[in-house]
Amino acid sequence: MKRTVDWTLGAVLALIFAVIVASVTWQVISRYVLGTPSTITSELARILFMWLAMIGSAYTFGQGRHLAIDLLPLMLTGRAAQGLQFLILLLVAGFAAMVMVWGGWQLVSRTLASGQITPILRVPMGYAYAPIPFSGLVILFYCAVFARDAWNDPGTPPPGAADAATPVGSDLSAGQGGRP
Repeated sequence: MKRTVDWTLGAVLALIFAVIVASVTWQVISRYVLGTPSTITSELARILFMWLAMIGSAYTFGQGRHLAIDLLPLMLTGRAAQGLQFLILLLVAGFAAMVMVWGGWQLVSRTLASGQITPILRVPMGYAYAPIPFSGLVILFYCAVFARDAWNDPGTPPPGAADAATPVGSDLSAGQGGRP
């Protein structure tokens, strides 16, 4: 299931990135070559960048590549390491549930109810905020997967901790994109 979510998020992120690149490229061409700047592409790129950042952060968390200070988790072993890992996952899940899912949904629903629309595309502004609760749900999914893995195998290092001792780029020669 995790592989399917990983692949789907990766494909969605690649598609969003491709649309942003095409949009910005067209913006530059229309402004500097044609002399008539496209207003649609600028707003589209801004909205899609919000989607890219939020979904990308959830995807990064799921890959264990997020920014983390893992000095303490790497120093602990056994039950202490497992307990700290569960505490960290609980804190992340709490933030994702309360701030991203609940708070994000409140923001989306209130913005949709207000009828606020984007100035150029005329799209309901709530859709621009929709990746907040979506990303929160994805982070909750990954927290559940990581907690299950830690429970089933107490020796499992926290997500991303295995990469901490490895210099950046040193494992890319395996052809796995940074994964052993």
